[in-house]
Amino acid sequence: MSKKILNGLFRALLLSMPTVSVTAQALTLKQAVQTALNNYGTIRAKANYLKASQANVKEVKTEYLPDVNFAAQQVYGTANSNYGPLASYKVAPVASSGPVFANQNWNAAFGALYWTNINWDFFQFGRYKEKTKAAEAIVYQNQSDLDQERFEQSIRVSAAYLNLVAAQKLINSEQKNLDRAVAFQTVVTARAKSGLNPGVDSSLANAEVSSAKIALTNAVEAEQEQANQLAQLMQARPPDSNNYSLDSAFVNNIPASLSNAPVNTLNNHPLLKFFQERVAVSNEQAKYLRTLAYPTFSLIGVFQDRGTGFDYNYGTAGSLSNNANGYTPNYFKGVGFETANYLVGVGVSWNITSPLRVHHQVAAQNFTTAGLQEEYGLVSQELQAQVILSETRIRNALENYREAPVQVKAASDAYIQKETLYKNGLATIVDVTTAAFILNQAETQRDVIDTNVWQALLYKAASTGDFGLFFNQF
Repeated sequence: MSKKILNGLFRALLLSMPTVSVTAQALTLKQAVQTALNNYGTIRAKANYLKASQANVKEVKTEYLPDVNFAAQQVYGTANSNYGPLASYKVAPVASSGPVFANQNWNAAFGALYWTNINWDFFQFGRYKEKTKAAEAIVYQNQSDLDQERFEQSIRVSAAYLNLVAAQKLINSEQKNLDRAVAFQTVVTARAKSGLNPGVDSSLANAEVSSAKIALTNAVEAEQEQANQLAQLMQARPPDSNNYSLDSAFVNNIPASLSNAPVNTLNNHPLLKFFQERVAVSNEQAKYLRTLAYPTFSLIGVFQDRGTGFDYNYGTAGSLSNNANGYTPNYFKGVGFETANYLVGVGVSWNITSPLRVHHQVAAQNFTTAGLQEEYGLVSQELQAQVILSETRIRNALENYREAPVQVKAASDAYIQKETLYKNGLATIVDVTTAAFILNQAETQRDVIDTNVWQALLYKAASTGDFGLFFNQF
C-alpha cells in the first residue's frame, strides 16, 4: 500500500467529467496548483470525510448525557383478567389489569398512562472518555489524509506543468529542425537542378523534410497529451484549440536556492503524518475496547401518572353481582390524572463474560497497530532513501544544465560548417544530415535538461515533504 502511495506522487490520475474551463490567458504554475486544490474530486471527497468525522465527535460527546424519555398513551379497551403465568416472546403483551370474573364481559372504558424516565450511565470506567478520544483520533487521521492528498496533488500538478513546458519547448525545437530541413532542401534542389550535385541528394533532402515533419507531429501529439493530463489533474476542460499558454520563462534559469534545507523534519512529511495518525487511531481504539470489559453504573428515575375509566370498586361485591357496572365510557374521565408514582435508584450491569471477548478484541487491535507501525517504518525508510537520491538528482541535473549549452553550440557550429562545405562542394549530403541530426538531438536534450533541474527540485520537495522548497521559487 505504501509503495502505491509513494509511486503515485508523480503519476497523474486519469479522471473524467471535467467541470471547469480554463481560459486562453497565460496559466502560471501557482494558478494551476490552486485550481487543482479547489476542484479535484479526491480532495473534495476527503474534505467531506473530515467534516463527517468532526460531526461524529460532537455526537459521541453527547452520548454521556442522560437518556430522558417522555411518553404518553391513551387507550380504549376492556379490563378482563385471569390467574396464570405469562412470558412474552416476540410479541408485545397487553397490560389489562382488572378483576377476575366468572364469565367474559365486554365492558370497556378509556385509560391513560403518562411517564418520564431518566437513565444515566454516570460511571463506566472511562468508556465515554476513551470513545471520544478514538473519535477525535479519526478526525486527526482524516485531516492528515486530506493534507497528504493536497500535498500529493500539488506535486502531481507541478510535475505535469513542467512536463507540458518541456513538451512545448520540444515543439519549438522540432519546428526549428523542420525550418532547417526545408531551407536545406531548397539549396539541394537548386544545386541538383543546376547539375552541381547529384539528383539523389534531392531525394535525401526530401526524406529529411518528411522526417522533420513527422517529428514535429509527434511533438505536437505529446504536447496535447501533457495538456490533457494537466487539465484532468486540475479538473478543467482541456483547451479546444491551440495550447495552454504557460508562464515558462522560469525554466531558462536554475532555481535560486537548490541547496536549501527543508523547513520541517522528515517526521512531519504529510505522508508520514498520515501513517502516524493511523497508528494513533488504532491505539485509541484499543484503549476504548478495554473499557468494554468493565461494568456500568446507572442512575434511574421514573415518574408516572395513570388515568382509568374503571372505578376503584369495579368487580367487588355490591348492589349488583361483582359490581360489573363500576366503570364509565366517558373519555375525559378515563384519560385524566388520577394515580401517580415515582421511583429513583442506582443500578449496575455487567456481563461477566465480556472480559473474555474483550481480551481477544484488544489483542486483535494490538496486532493491527503493530502492522500499521511496520508500514510506517517502511514508508519512513523509503522516504529517507528518496531524500538521498534527490540530492544526487539535483547534482546530476546541474551538471547536465551546464553542459547542454556547450553541446548545442558545438552541434550548431558543426552543422553550419557542414552546410557551408556542402554548398562549396566539399562535403556530402550525408555529412550535412548527420550534423543536422546531432544538432536536433542536442536542442531537444537541452529542452528536457532545462526542466530537469526544476523536476529534481520538485522531487526533493516531494521526498522531504516540504512543497515550499519548490513552490516558493515562483
